[in-house]
Amino acid sequence: MATELSGLKQDLTRRMDGALDTLKREFAGLRTGRANPALLEPVRVTAYGSEMPLPQVGTIAVPESRMITVQVWDRSLVHAVVIAIRDCGLGLNPSADGQLVRVPIPQLTGERRIELAKAAHRYAEGARVAVRGVRRDGMETIRALEKKSAISQDDEKRWAEEIQKLTDSYIRRIDEVLDEKDREIKQV
Repeated sequence: MATELSGLKQDLTRRMDGALDTLKREFAGLRTGRANPALLEPVRVTAYGSEMPLPQVGTIAVPESRMITVQVWDRSLVHAVVIAIRDCGLGLNPSADGQLVRVPIPQLTGERRIELAKAAHRYAEGARVAVRGVRRDGMETIRALEKKSAISQDDEKRWAEEIQKLTDSYIRRIDEVLDEKDREIKQV
């Protein structure tokens, strides 16, 4: 029985890690005042009859603090890359120079910073909800084991406290990541 419960804890930890990793990926896509290659990674380009992630059609680089470049491997895709970046909703205006696409990062306005901070808080709340959902699943599993008399009530209580501690630690980590992103967004 102890192995089943430790397996449960590993599963819950893995799922909570997934929620935290998803949050970090979403945060990478939020634009701040400086260039970051992760900003363009979620951009999808129409290429070869399908939608492809931008890193699969070119190399993303940051030659200076306010500029991202994309070295497109296939010359015929340069126009599609420019359109994809322009239409991705990040407020960027790329320009093509041969097979190189230059993406200047404009200074954020105060209003745009507030919008980005709100989006960051929405993403963080989604991650918190996901972690709480994982906790709920774990608690239901523990309750079901107690109902089947596979574990005692004391074990159920102990494991419920363990799951709650795990949940609290992940909520704290989400809040720390959010605070860091908030500072980054509001930094002028």
